[in-house]
Amino acid sequence: MDYLVAHRGSPAGTVHKKLTHIGYLFQHLSVHNRTWRSMTLADVDAFLVDCSSRYARTTTADIACSIRSFSRFLFATGRSSRNFADSVIAPVQPRYERPRRALAWEDVQRLLAAVDQSSPRGLRDYAMLLMMVTYGFGAGELIRLQLDDINWTASTLQVMRPKTGVVFTLPLLPVIAKALVRYLRGGRPPHTTTRYLFVQLKLPFAPLTASSAVRHVIVRHAAAAGLTAPYLGSHVLRHSHAARQIDLGADPRVISEILGHRDPNSISAYVRIATETLRDVSLPVPS
Repeated sequence: MDYLVAHRGSPAGTVHKKLTHIGYLFQHLSVHNRTWRSMTLADVDAFLVDCSSRYARTTTADIACSIRSFSRFLFATGRSSRNFADSVIAPVQPRYERPRRALAWEDVQRLLAAVDQSSPRGLRDYAMLLMMVTYGFGAGELIRLQLDDINWTASTLQVMRPKTGVVFTLPLLPVIAKALVRYLRGGRPPHTTTRYLFVQLKLPFAPLTASSAVRHVIVRHAAAAGLTAPYLGSHVLRHSHAARQIDLGADPRVISEILGHRDPNSISAYVRIATETLRDVSLPVPS
């Protein structure tokens, strides 16, 4: 863990994921009476073949990436005389294989309108959904927000990107401020001791700590709105936000920076799903 943080600059979420993947590898090796000390490239290949029959390509590719990191660690620390990193082969992931994960903007509005704001839960959920839609927050950014991140005087909001650890400041838009005030006054339990912004509404009023909690909020209100998207999670609203900004003419490079992407080319996924813009710039079919 210390190696991943100190030498690779990996955030906590990435460290947890990589350690989980290596745990899977250890289980596989144990079944075959092997250990990481006796592990060969053939063992790694066999493990990844097994993974490909259990998981999606993207997951198997992530596991392969974790094994590369582990092999580099073993070699760099003198625990192994061989570095398999460059020899570990992951399944090929076609660039645009996955279906678009964005809602039409009309559906986003339906989702927000479906939230019953007459209850504490509704006030909390509406504030959460509105922030994701407005700022393009993922679940990780949302559940890490604390009361101290809001500067009411300056009308700003401090946010840390989980993947990069970068903290930056966003304007606290009036519509967001209004939703937060309503939640803080009528939705957030007054006796909770946590400084996290969004909390559970039952004792002990603990903070929302898992991205699955955010997904449950989205799924619940999507059902109320009659939405039937094939995939519903925080990334749906993140993609919807990015696609909407591109449709409105925002510079994709600016969107990439705001969303916290290290690689500016990663915004291509959002450009791909901005169907209104793509129709505008497409070439006419020759007659």
